[in-house]
Amino acid sequence: MEKHSDDCCAHVEADGQRRRLLKSALGFAAVSALGGLPWVMPGVAEAAALTRELRDAMTPDQVIAAMKEGNQRFRSGKGMAHDYLAQKRATAEGQFPAAVILSCIDSRAPAEIILDMGIGETFNGRVAGNIANDDLLGSMEFACAVAGAKLVLVMGHTGCGAVKGAIDGAKLGNLTGLLDKIKPAVDATTFSGDRSSKNDAFVDAVAATNVRHTIDEIRRHSSVLAGLERDGKIKIVGSMYQLVGGKVDFLS
Repeated sequence: MEKHSDDCCAHVEADGQRRRLLKSALGFAAVSALGGLPWVMPGVAEAAALTRELRDAMTPDQVIAAMKEGNQRFRSGKGMAHDYLAQKRATAEGQFPAAVILSCIDSRAPAEIILDMGIGETFNGRVAGNIANDDLLGSMEFACAVAGAKLVLVMGHTGCGAVKGAIDGAKLGNLTGLLDKIKPAVDATTFSGDRSSKNDAFVDAVAATNVRHTIDEIRRHSSVLAGLERDGKIKIVGSMYQLVGGKVDFLS
C-alpha cells in the first residue's frame, strides 16, 4: 500500500513537471517538433488559450505552419474539439494572438474556422474584397506593434463577389469606392481568355492579384508594419481560400 502511495506521488510530481515543461519555450519547441499545432497541448488546462510565453517563442514561419495544419484538419473533418468556454475564461484577462488576418466578409470564408483556430489566437479584420484602408492598417499595426502578433495574413478566396463587382464596374453607394480599390488588380492580371466576371478562372486570377496588391498597399502605406517585417519580427503573406475543397493556398 505504501509502495502504491509513493508511485501515485511520483506520478503527480511527474505530471506537474510535464505541465511546467509544456508551458516553457522548450516544451513549445518539443510540441512543434512533433508536428502538432504549436500551442495546443491536449490535457493541459493551463494551455486552454495561447499564452504570451508560447506566442513569443513562435516564429512567423511556425505560425504559418500551424495555420496549414489547422486547415488540413478542417478539410479532413478532424478539427480540434475546441472548449470555447475554457478559452473564453483563459483570455478574459488578456490576449496574445499569434497573427492578424485580413479577409473578405464572404459568409463562406470564416478564417478562424477554415484554419481551425480558437478564441484568442488570431486578430481578424473582414471587409469586402480584403482591401486595406487606413482603419484596417491601424488595426493591423496595433495587432503587431502593440499586441505582439507575428504574422499578417491577407486571405482572398475563389468566387469573390467583390472582385466580380470590380470587374463589372458595379456602382452602389459607398460600395463604389470600395470596388475602385480592387480595380487596379483587374488591370494588372495577366490572363488569356474571357476577361469577364462570368469566367470563374479570370475572377480567381484577379482575386489572387488583389491579395498581392493588398500586401503591397500594406507595405507602402504602413511604415510600422514594413519596418517590423524588415527587422524580421513579422511576416506579411497572402493566401487564397478555395471554396470548393476548402484548401488555403499560401501565395509565394
